[in-house]
Amino acid sequence: MAVIAVAVSFNSCTDDTIGTSISDIKSTVIDDSSFVITGKTVRNNHLRSRSSIQLLGDISAPGYGHLTSDVVAQFMPSTRIDTVGVHGGDQWIDSCFITMRVAEGDFTGDSIAPMRLDVYKLNNQLPNPIYSDFNPASYYSVGDLMGSVSYSASQTHKQTLSTQSETSFYYEINVPIPVEYARGFFNQYKANPATFSTPKEFANFFPGIYITNSYGQGNVMNFYDIEFVTYYRKYEKLDETTDTIYPAQKQSYMAVTPEVIYNNNIALDPDPSVLEMINNGDAIVMGPAGYEVQASFPIQEIIDKFRNDTRNSLGVINSLTLQIPVSKVTNKYDIAPPEYLLMVKESYRDEFFEKDSLTNNRDAFYAQYDELSDSYVFTGLRDYVLDIINNKGGVAAEEDIKFIIMPIDVTMYSNAATSYTYYYYSSSSSTEVVTKIAPGISKPSIAKLNLNKAIVRLTYSKQTID
Repeated sequence: MAVIAVAVSFNSCTDDTIGTSISDIKSTVIDDSSFVITGKTVRNNHLRSRSSIQLLGDISAPGYGHLTSDVVAQFMPSTRIDTVGVHGGDQWIDSCFITMRVAEGDFTGDSIAPMRLDVYKLNNQLPNPIYSDFNPASYYSVGDLMGSVSYSASQTHKQTLSTQSETSFYYEINVPIPVEYARGFFNQYKANPATFSTPKEFANFFPGIYITNSYGQGNVMNFYDIEFVTYYRKYEKLDETTDTIYPAQKQSYMAVTPEVIYNNNIALDPDPSVLEMINNGDAIVMGPAGYEVQASFPIQEIIDKFRNDTRNSLGVINSLTLQIPVSKVTNKYDIAPPEYLLMVKESYRDEFFEKDSLTNNRDAFYAQYDELSDSYVFTGLRDYVLDIINNKGGVAAEEDIKFIIMPIDVTMYSNAATSYTYYYYSSSSSTEVVTKIAPGISKPSIAKLNLNKAIVRLTYSKQTID
């Protein structure tokens, strides 16, 4: 404002005007939402999992379909197994379990449905990469059953997890395993500790496990942790005259972690009503390993409109956004729209997941479902259009137009910090950073994307001289 005041004052103090007056420059902000995005539904059951969730169960929901999912997994071994004071050797190992944990309420379906799971030892190395349509039939034998257990979502063992900021609850399913497995791991560690040095070395000794639903239909559960836990006895000398043997010492020998190979083997048979919507031309997104939308984004029309309107003026693109309204699909268990959608260039999609990429606002964007507006809003598309204008001469290639819109799982890290406290008032802030994006296979989801009502909004400024 000070600069403008100086300019106006200068012009008012002389009879002659040198150059163009600032009052001759006309600035206009244009908000254009006349563009149209089109798309069609395509099936994709060949997804690279890369999710930290192990999805297990069997569910049939009218309006959605029939979903089954089981799990194959390698293990990350413990680099240290406690042998000090275990004077009885492997005979002091009393029991072992496969322990599976699920956050409270993190399931879809009937909470009281009786279910049963079986755990098998794998006899072949898992392939890498591995995909959601993987068939484990040739990787295990029915004679290698390690253990079974019956459970339901309401009768699992409840546990409490407390941190400095909150208290949460999770449930455990403990599968009893023959103690010979734990004793075999114990003896292998004593004889050759290098076996436990890396996941690859350990997989050569123990390829992993296959977990499958063997009875019941009613829910699928989202397990976030699978461990092999042992209980053993340990001798300790307390002082010169006293010693003791501690019973029921607990140690995790190995666990499923993001660093090892694991996979959700998914089979989804859509309900006839879903197939009817797709046949009628509706844009359906459905997970896990179900349907996604192949879309054509009107980027060339956007660029041409902007260039033509600013041909004889100075133009600046302020923003480019896409809002897609959705219709919920009525179904049993109220299976909801995906929490997140990814819009990624079709030519870039495989590379995006293979490299564990994050969105870059040029080739890939993500949006969170907004329950209040029943829509997804993709923001940050400005860099995408500027990249084509500045680096491609304003001419969009086919790969810049064709996108895939698909359900994803998003992992975030939240960092909370308090900035100040003043008398009774305090100010705090927190930031969330996306740490991982994976195909949406963690839970069932379904929604109809109303592309005919989608709003592609371009906002730009231009300055002209009268």
